[in-house]
Amino acid sequence: MTAALDDEAWRGIAAEDEEEPDSVDRRTGLRLQARARRLVAELLRPHRRAVVLAAVLLVAENAVMLTGPLMVALAIDSGVPAALDGRPGPLAAAIGGYATVGIAGAGLRAAFLLLSGRIGQDLLLDVRKRLFAHGQRLSLDFHESFTSGRLISRLTSDVDALSDLLEKGLDGLFGALLSLVGITVLLVWIDPLLAAVVLAGFVPLLLLTRWFQRRSRASYRRTRSTVARVIVHFVESVNGIRAVQAFRREPRNDEIMQGLTDAHRDANTAAFLTVAWFIAAVRLVGNCTLALVLLLGGLRVADGTLALGALTAFVLYLRRFYDPLDDLAQFFNAYQSAAAALEKIASVLDTPVGVPEPAHPVPLPQPVRGELEFDRVRFAYQRAPDRTVLPELSLRVPAGQTVALVGATGAGKSTLAKLAARFYDPTEGAVRLDGVDLRDVTDADLRSAMVMITQEAFLFSGSVAENIAMGRRADGSPPRADIVAAAEAVGARGFIEALPEGFDTDVRKRGGRLSAGQRQLIALARVVLADPSVVLLDEATSSLDIPSERAVQAALETVLAGRTALIIAHRLSTVLIADRVLVVSEGRVVEDGPPQALLADDGEFATLHEAWRASLA
Repeated sequence: MTAALDDEAWRGIAAEDEEEPDSVDRRTGLRLQARARRLVAELLRPHRRAVVLAAVLLVAENAVMLTGPLMVALAIDSGVPAALDGRPGPLAAAIGGYATVGIAGAGLRAAFLLLSGRIGQDLLLDVRKRLFAHGQRLSLDFHESFTSGRLISRLTSDVDALSDLLEKGLDGLFGALLSLVGITVLLVWIDPLLAAVVLAGFVPLLLLTRWFQRRSRASYRRTRSTVARVIVHFVESVNGIRAVQAFRREPRNDEIMQGLTDAHRDANTAAFLTVAWFIAAVRLVGNCTLALVLLLGGLRVADGTLALGALTAFVLYLRRFYDPLDDLAQFFNAYQSAAAALEKIASVLDTPVGVPEPAHPVPLPQPVRGELEFDRVRFAYQRAPDRTVLPELSLRVPAGQTVALVGATGAGKSTLAKLAARFYDPTEGAVRLDGVDLRDVTDADLRSAMVMITQEAFLFSGSVAENIAMGRRADGSPPRADIVAAAEAVGARGFIEALPEGFDTDVRKRGGRLSAGQRQLIALARVVLADPSVVLLDEATSSLDIPSERAVQAALETVLAGRTALIIAHRLSTVLIADRVLVVSEGRVVEDGPPQALLADDGEFATLHEAWRASLA
């Protein structure tokens, strides 16, 4: 990571765990902190006026509350003697002033808490929205190499740490700072000699604060990393619960979770011990200073050089002087936890989008015909830049043609489809749709013109109708008649209406209420409703049984009619519906032609077809 600091690409989340939190060097730490501060500034910018108003309320509250001990001193030195002489007015005025101060302080306090709470919740809402929106825009390469558990950790535990700071810490910080400044001025005004004793205690306090900052920063970075690992393991175990139970992996998962939670507990314990030592040391300095002030002040009251009311006010202010230091300790505790969380959150938000929106978008010709062209395309994944997946590929797919891609696993078939869908951008060359480079097409235009169906037809929790309606959700909710027509076009209407609530039946998590073939038919109904010009099928029938495959193949004839299509399939029964077959090997097209013509030759496609027939036998 240190070497990467000199590179403009030093951004993002991908390398955040390359080093342990306590081994981060000073320069890297400063970069992390600067990035977190920039994020805070961006978040606060829309709330400048509210922040200023909150600051005014806080200053007013502290100014009002600081007059309380002066009212006490006035009552002792002037009010009580006057009352003993038969003049209760000054004492009543001092008591009334103290009550007024308390009421005004309570009102200002309530107003500040309401306003600061609203600002804090708005900031948290903004952070959550940014994280979720940016997470959806990050490239497929990012999501394939970065576990979802870490993103969940950013959106939950890290945001919660920021919430604790906003709800508890900032109020303590600004209130404590204002109190310290105001009380210091008043202490010097009441008695400069005793104030000098108090100010001398600042030296050990500054040394303690510096020590606490260094220790707690590393501790809380470690807590953020360890809690992320706990969440990652939990999410992975739950997502793979079938394999966990089938292979009796529960004991091993328990061992792993025990180790992770122990590490998280140890990290939190180290952080809490640091806070405990800091608070204890601050209170020790405060009590020693108070004892010294009482000794010197008592001697001066005895010899008549200091009024008893002045000493009382001084001691009251001194107690209020060290109470904010406890608040500062609590703030530093929340701040270091939130600062570590902000570093993690900022790293997600700073991760560049793999396929950014074009600065100067070019509209697709209307209507979109669907002609695809791969012009000297070369591609390597960012996570393995030295391993070229596609050496150099040139390919043209005329509008309306169905092209099947076949070949061994790892030959580059799915990569071609992902480049066509612009889940990735080519390392070199260009992919064009109707003559327009996909990098110049807006995401909305591209998704309207092109749809991809994968091996796992993903269904979201909700009704069957809602899942089909995804095909045209960008234009608003489609009419129920269009949804029913799309289902009927792919032969899905019959089984859908046989469900307990028909089109309104909840498919449950990941469509678990339906079979694999039924889920795939619903995915095809989405395509019919979306009405794209290009359809990409990535192993869409590979996980289906023979009856389900036949039903899906029948639906494909409707879906692909009049559209450009790229079909990736291992089952060659699916390939035979194509107009053209490309045999891909090591990122290169080694055979190209109609399926029947390739079968007649003694080539690789004929060999694959014979192997497939043998597997059926």
